[in-house]
Amino acid sequence: MRDKSDLNLAVLIDADNIPHSNIKGMLDEIAKFGTPSIKRIYGDWTRNTVAGWKPALLEHAITPVQQYSYTTGKNATDSAMIIDAMDILHSQKVAGFCLVSSDSDFTRLAIRLRESGMLVIGIGEKKTPNPFIVACDKFIYIEIIEASETPKKTEKTRAAPPGDKSSKIDKVDNKFIKLLETSIEDLADDDGWSYLAAVGGLINKKKPDFDPRNYGFQKLSLLIKSQKKNFEVVEKEDQKNHTKHIYVRIKK
Repeated sequence: MRDKSDLNLAVLIDADNIPHSNIKGMLDEIAKFGTPSIKRIYGDWTRNTVAGWKPALLEHAITPVQQYSYTTGKNATDSAMIIDAMDILHSQKVAGFCLVSSDSDFTRLAIRLRESGMLVIGIGEKKTPNPFIVACDKFIYIEIIEASETPKKTEKTRAAPPGDKSSKIDKVDNKFIKLLETSIEDLADDDGWSYLAAVGGLINKKKPDFDPRNYGFQKLSLLIKSQKKNFEVVEKEDQKNHTKHIYVRIKK
């Protein structure tokens, strides 16, 4: 992913498709990528279905945008959010967007913003359709944000038996192991070693919704170390600044 330090971000939230309960966790997650200089939320505020959002708006300085539902069955909120996004894009005040929604209708918007050189972060539930996920530079699941805020719950979930539909933690399956292996091979030196941070960046490009927390680990290094039968891990100290770098290779 491109440099994300001190980026001004526009955060646009679809109130109709996102639960309000994890707003603090969402904003904390967004802060890892830059500064949310624009924060807007879209919905029909005359309806009770979005009433739960109202206390969060003042607490987190989010600007509500009123959008009436003009006809039954049509989502006017999506159109208002898309129009605003394009206005913000052309104002050249931000370097990236965070689209908070589980709606695939924002797929084309994400693609268009990336075509204009914008960093695009998506946040949504695990039910989010794949086209919207892969249209973003990075996609983060709300369920993982929720689990991160309640560590005890995460540990309990991680211990759930395979196939348990209540589990919010993904299984490390053969498909994911193959993704790790091909990414390591793509970056490996002559001895097969790859710099783990670079491997993580490459995986994110291949799979925008990748996050070690999806698999119950806070860091990629911990996830890799848990797969001892597949990978070798070493730490090397940089003599100049005395920092440690982690390298990984496929176990032969």
